[in-house]
Amino acid sequence: MKKRETFTSGLGFVMACIGSAIGLGNIWMFPYRLGAYGGAAFLIPYLFFVLVLGTTGLMIEFSFGRHFQGGSMSGIRKVFKERKMRGGSIVGALPAIGLAGIFVFYNIVIGWILKYLVMSVSGELGKINADTYFDGFAGTASSIPWDILSIMLTILIISFGVTKGIERISKIIMPALFVIFLLLAVRSLTLPGAMDGVRFLMKPDWSQLGKVDTWVMALGQAFFTVSLNGCGMVVYGSYLKKEYNIPKLSLTTAILDTMAAILASFVIMPAVFAFQLDVKTGPPLLFITMPSIFEKMPGGSIVAPIFFISLLFASVSSSINMLEGVTEAVISNTKITRKKAAILIGVILGLVSVPLNLSMAAFDSFTNFITILVSPLMVILVLIVFFYLYDQKKAIQEIGEGGNIKFGKWYEYFVKYVFLIITALVVILGVVYGGIG
Repeated sequence: MKKRETFTSGLGFVMACIGSAIGLGNIWMFPYRLGAYGGAAFLIPYLFFVLVLGTTGLMIEFSFGRHFQGGSMSGIRKVFKERKMRGGSIVGALPAIGLAGIFVFYNIVIGWILKYLVMSVSGELGKINADTYFDGFAGTASSIPWDILSIMLTILIISFGVTKGIERISKIIMPALFVIFLLLAVRSLTLPGAMDGVRFLMKPDWSQLGKVDTWVMALGQAFFTVSLNGCGMVVYGSYLKKEYNIPKLSLTTAILDTMAAILASFVIMPAVFAFQLDVKTGPPLLFITMPSIFEKMPGGSIVAPIFFISLLFASVSSSINMLEGVTEAVISNTKITRKKAAILIGVILGLVSVPLNLSMAAFDSFTNFITILVSPLMVILVLIVFFYLYDQKKAIQEIGEGGNIKFGKWYEYFVKYVFLIITALVVILGVVYGGIG
């Protein structure tokens, strides 16, 4: 059996993990929520949830992968086999299938980014009607070639493996992403009227802390921002050496992810307020509002390509984790090579994405189903297998091994009951609110 690859350094692992965690939700959702739910006051519940719950979720997934030296499918199959339970292969495949679902809709969005990046470089972006162009492009056959290009880009990176592909590219694009965010933030903050955006973001409205919606949105943002889905981070954890400190790496990932979200806020909101545009969430912010800003901004033709490059870095780094999670499940349980598996999966998921490219209604329904129900349920599945069906003492020991940390009995109870209940609550609240992540 071929020796399993590992990350060559803690830095490489963290860069890959924050690459997975820093996604488009940091850029199009966090800035609005920060401003709409109390400004600086929103950071109190958000930081509480991300540092307590987000890092706990990461520690569970990293340690699951490292302990079983494989992704969710391999670990779940081993536990089912050990307990002489049937259905291990079917249950074990569920997290990878869920992650494949995320990959499908996420790469459609990356395709949009690629299209807008090319238009910003060619100068075409300045000639379109930003208010109408997106609706005439997204949800039509015109988006399919760009979706395919996005998938091919991810396949190429995954084909090189963990160290030469995932780790190497993460070490390049993650530092570059932070530098780009800093440069864009400086440009945005120097615009006339930008301070209105800063006040929107940071002026604390303490009354918001007394509202249930603020805490619900903070919980959703914190839970989903660190890329918990029961598969992707499990696979990255399986490439970790035993000497690495999982709690420290989890905390570092959560902190850097939060820093990226705050930086993105200072890129977008000051510019939105400077040009007195509507504050919007979702794709319209990136594909309608921002192009309108670049059209009016001095030097906008230069800033626009840089902005869309930052979006590409943030989104592709997440897509890499998604495809790797599914690819690892295939190559660990079959005799297919990494390259063939990545291509095969890419082709299948590309075909699945066609109907979603052709209908925004189908895209929205599929996206909501995966994010609201499937992803958090897969987190619960991994937790139950690790702490209930397997061995909670071994699970806790695995979490603390690299840092020689001994967690007390309280932490077992926290993971088994508190974290489980709150994750179930994420599902319920997601259904009630129509999505909180």
